[in-house]
Amino acid sequence: MAKDMTLLWGSGSPPCWRVMIALEEKNLQGYNQKLLSFEKMEHKSKQVTDMNPRGQLPSFKHKDYVLNESYAACMYLESQFKSQGNKLIPDCPAEQAQMYQRMFEGLTLNQKMGDVIYYTWKVPEGERHDSAIKRNKEALTTEIKLWEGYLQKASGSFLAGKSFSLADVTVYPSIAYLYHFGLSEERYPKLTAYYNGLKDRPSIKATWPPTWLESPQSQDTLKDI
Repeated sequence: MAKDMTLLWGSGSPPCWRVMIALEEKNLQGYNQKLLSFEKMEHKSKQVTDMNPRGQLPSFKHKDYVLNESYAACMYLESQFKSQGNKLIPDCPAEQAQMYQRMFEGLTLNQKMGDVIYYTWKVPEGERHDSAIKRNKEALTTEIKLWEGYLQKASGSFLAGKSFSLADVTVYPSIAYLYHFGLSEERYPKLTAYYNGLKDRPSIKATWPPTWLESPQSQDTLKDI
């Protein structure tokens, strides 16, 4: 089944990692894959743009169906391979509602994280302002405190109840990204417990970004958050 799937991906990219975790959870190993380098701009290559005209990773294809948005790919895989591997959408309406809520809130976490981590890359030097950097950091701090609160009130070890779900598939890579960029493990104990608690889950361990294994912490960009 996985032989008719192709994934073009980049190491350390939360969107790429989401799709890889979903594939592992659904027992869809053995798909065609190619690791590309963001540094070498390989995500702008013809091989990628033929699948994804946006020139972004991941680029994912099953048969003739192209799903380049990571959330879409994860939801598609769960829908098409429901009876295979681990069930990623709970039956309980309350847990399912929370799962979808946390999943899509994860996009806000991603945005606020990117505003801090990529500020100097996105904003030309002459247009940078200390006030904007401060505002972005404050917004990210507020966001992370929200997730810390969610986990304090959680009924299980996961983001949406007692079972690993699509909420964890989609949000865990972003949380891991925070720690990779130096988020304090002491400051957010519940978030840290969640992050460390899932490190050894087979689907996460098998897909851990190879560049992170070489360099466990990229930098201390988020040490003050």
